Amino acid sequence: MEKIQLKELITLGQLLKHEGIIGSGGEAKWFLRENDVYLNGEPENRRGKKLHDGDIVDFGEFGSFEIEYTK
Repeated sequence: MEKIQLKELITLGQLLKHEGIIGSGGEAKWFLRENDVYLNGEPENRRGKKLHDGDIVDFGEFGSFEIEYTK
């Protein structure tokens, strides 16, 4: 699992782009429909879902990430 340090709140779709899993924000809806994604162990498919400090996002074969906000 990789820790992602961020300075501001982001969404699930923005994390996909930030990590280079998708090339553009427009691909997020398709990616989430076609792949199993888990947020804190629960299935999640909303690209606009805000990620909070300590959240764990699992993109399966694309990796797992723990969100950490810094000041």
